[in-house]
Amino acid sequence: MTALAQTAQRTTVRFPEAQDMHLQEELGARGFAVLRQALDGQECEALRALYADGTLFRSRVVMARHGFGQGEYQYFAYPLPQLVAALRAQLYPQLASVANCWNELLKIEARYPNDLDDFLRACHAAGQTRPTPLLLKYGEGDYNRLHQDLYGPTQFPLQATILLSEPGRDFIGGEFVLVESAARTQSRAEVVPLRQGDMVIFAVNARPVPSMRGVKRVALRHGVARVRSGHRMTLGLIFHDAA
Repeated sequence: MTALAQTAQRTTVRFPEAQDMHLQEELGARGFAVLRQALDGQECEALRALYADGTLFRSRVVMARHGFGQGEYQYFAYPLPQLVAALRAQLYPQLASVANCWNELLKIEARYPNDLDDFLRACHAAGQTRPTPLLLKYGEGDYNRLHQDLYGPTQFPLQATILLSEPGRDFIGGEFVLVESAARTQSRAEVVPLRQGDMVIFAVNARPVPSMRGVKRVALRHGVARVRSGHRMTLGLIFHDAA
């Protein structure tokens, strides 16, 4: 096993305790939060290298064939690489309390257990059995249209993306973009600056926002601006499985 392969088999992930409060505050205020250096450079390189091993993935999507944009991505198969599984399992409990709070404010009945395995059992019972973590690859001229990663009726309200390439060195352009929209208001766009190893956590579908009448539902879509040069790769972590 190569050094990179060994790195991808790590089973523990660092989430700085000092960022816990920052995480909840930012998600509540803006619908997204950034965790700086969730992965180091070697871990990012190890994950990028996995893309070439077709045995690790259940499907490959060429975006242009479906009108999704340009570029491609692959969904991991179970069992997930240990680093991907560790990221998903260790991040989920930190977000479950936020997800439950959001659902309560939005008057959505669903509540989420503290353990990812318990939540995935609910997904599988609903017929959603296909894993959704994925690697995305963009080259010059590629982009990802605004979208939501829903995959079925059982959904977790938050997801995460980790940038595995370094802006300015590996690619230029390719900014991560979020767009919020609500009834009777104009949409609001946010460009989220990321460096290699940074994680952005954001709403899958919608989030609660205070309003004059209490709380309103604000929908969120995300995408990637056109890559002007080089190659950009990211890891996507969705917590619900797909139908």
